[in-house]
Amino acid sequence: MQTAKNRTTLFEIPVEALDSSQAEAELAALAETLRWHDGQYHGQDRPEISDAEYDALARRNHAIEKRFPELVRDDSPSRRVGVSPAQGFRKLRHSVPMLSLGNAFSQQDIRDFAEGLRNFMRELNDPAMPIDLVAEPKIDGLSLSIRYENGQLVAAATRGNGTEGEDVTANVRTMADVPKKLAGQGWPVIVEVRGEVYMSDGDFLALNDRQSEAGENTFANPRNAAAGSLRQLDPAITEKRPLRFFAYAWGEVSAAFADTQSEARQKLQSWGFSLNEPARKVCITNDDFSGLFAYYEDIQNKRASLGFSIDGIVVKVDRLDWQARLGFVSRSPRWAIAWKFPPEQAMTAVRNITVQVGRTGKITPVANLAPVNVGGVLVSRATLHNQDEIQRKDIREGDTVIIQRAGDVIPQVVSVVIDKRPAGSQTYPFPDACPECGEPLVRNAGEADTFCVNGLNCPAQAMERLNHFVSRDAFDIEGLGVKNIESFFAKGLVRSPVDIFTLESRDGEDCPPLREWEGWGEVSARKLFDAIERQRVIPLERFIFALGIPQVGQSTARLLARHYLSLGHWRECMEQAENSASEAYEELVSINGMGQNMAEDILNFFRETQNPDVLDKLTLPRRGQGPILEVTDFEPPAAISAIAGKTVVFTGTLETLSRNEAKARAESLGANVAGSVSKKTDYVVVGADAGSKEKKACELGLNILSEQEWLELIGE
Repeated sequence: MQTAKNRTTLFEIPVEALDSSQAEAELAALAETLRWHDGQYHGQDRPEISDAEYDALARRNHAIEKRFPELVRDDSPSRRVGVSPAQGFRKLRHSVPMLSLGNAFSQQDIRDFAEGLRNFMRELNDPAMPIDLVAEPKIDGLSLSIRYENGQLVAAATRGNGTEGEDVTANVRTMADVPKKLAGQGWPVIVEVRGEVYMSDGDFLALNDRQSEAGENTFANPRNAAAGSLRQLDPAITEKRPLRFFAYAWGEVSAAFADTQSEARQKLQSWGFSLNEPARKVCITNDDFSGLFAYYEDIQNKRASLGFSIDGIVVKVDRLDWQARLGFVSRSPRWAIAWKFPPEQAMTAVRNITVQVGRTGKITPVANLAPVNVGGVLVSRATLHNQDEIQRKDIREGDTVIIQRAGDVIPQVVSVVIDKRPAGSQTYPFPDACPECGEPLVRNAGEADTFCVNGLNCPAQAMERLNHFVSRDAFDIEGLGVKNIESFFAKGLVRSPVDIFTLESRDGEDCPPLREWEGWGEVSARKLFDAIERQRVIPLERFIFALGIPQVGQSTARLLARHYLSLGHWRECMEQAENSASEAYEELVSINGMGQNMAEDILNFFRETQNPDVLDKLTLPRRGQGPILEVTDFEPPAAISAIAGKTVVFTGTLETLSRNEAKARAESLGANVAGSVSKKTDYVVVGADAGSKEKKACELGLNILSEQEWLELIGE
């Protein structure tokens, strides 16, 4: 069988010169070849040829069939049902977000995790107070949420960006490990069971053997195989793949079904799900983490014999009422953490050192390496972080170094093998000018990072901001990755976010239409334009994140959206906050978790004249038309409470709640928590030794509540 690499070079004889036997052989080869590329393009998201090359093969198939109609095959691409390119999976919104876990890499990280639990909940302040935990292996697979109504499977979605994922319901129905109807009893009317899709080690090896025998591409590791198999557009292909599912969590439920994580695991098993055993319940008190540490070592030692891929353990607080109180910070639960195994290391050579420019102008040196396999991934680059890191480790071009993938993800240089250093090597001279725009680099006193301060006049920063704008957690525009942004930027077609949303209307004006570019075609151009069109409506928090403001990540973007509610109100308040003596400035810096440095970065964003101009062009009506984008207002939590939308300040020492838990609880009920008192403050909750904030609240005539009055107000 021909390999994928030479499939496109088979057909060299002109159609008019073919005899009958040659035509028959070519039609067979074309049927197989086009079927292969259909699978790569629509099923694996790994196209091997351009649309133009694909179209040429399809045209040749049509021409041969026209000349030899008696040779048309039953499996001919011209007869194949569904040969038109599919548009991918539709999106499903998670009723409860699918968040990720924070990571631990050492015993000290686990101690810090436990300390965080004790600092958050007042009754855990006593180190002698026992905390029951459940520890289980961390499966290296693909996260999945499966929704059941009245015990029947009705929908399934991947994690996606945590807010919405891909609808893979039809594929999940083919998986033997997933109950189509819940077994047993005691399940809620509505329950979303969450877990991991994976492939066992034995099944993975057998699948790769079959792929190889069939002349198909093999998978790099079990996780890739599981992800690729679940994301097949044809459920029949998924059904043939040996996918398995471990349940370990849940999303939306119509009624509580357990009091502890341990009990919930038993319930999931009784409903027909497999669990990622072996799990263990452990208890930590004082400085005694021996049970948890022993479990970690035990699973690490058994890692190779479990029969499926893991990359650590997951540790969860057992009591579900404590989980509810601990809640979430940013995009991770406070009550759980992933303790990763030590990263794999490898030795390789530094070919040279270059620097790259980020969207904020930060200069990051990068070691370009002789490619080496680390943990199943071919690594050819590793970050060196900053100038001080290069000097501290004395990393030089030509050095032999030890590298590892931190968290099994980000390659980094661990150390230099001095004995292998070549004679005459020189220390690396850190550049004093931006490699992209030539402007002098700046490093402020006492800071480790170096910056190009040329802003959007630096092409690298402009492109990185565009890449961030369309990234997964921002506008999430499929098909508009780094390479395409660079291509459009180089041709002058996309220089600002506005250009992205006018790309189709300008197609073919200043250069050939996109469908005629090398590597593009009618299908791929249409898919990109449709993907852009689908993203013309975006929630406020994702829009703020997409702007790429320094220090404004997803959690801060959501914080701003929740506080200001609409884009118009946020912009108006930022204009007023330009005056540092204004109430608007005081309001901004008093937002819980904000601070002056972050506030200044936000205000600096609006001070760059091109940024408000871009916002206007994106969100204000155009002549005779509506706006390019619709930025929807922030949606407060669905739960109605007496403090929803109110601004609350806590001061003094509370008796029943820690300050952190009180703030988190207020925010979960829809309140805005501020750090200082102002005229806009609705409630000031005072504990012992309240001090100046209570005094100012009295002067302003604000509502002052005792801790007990506060608890009564929120129904606790």
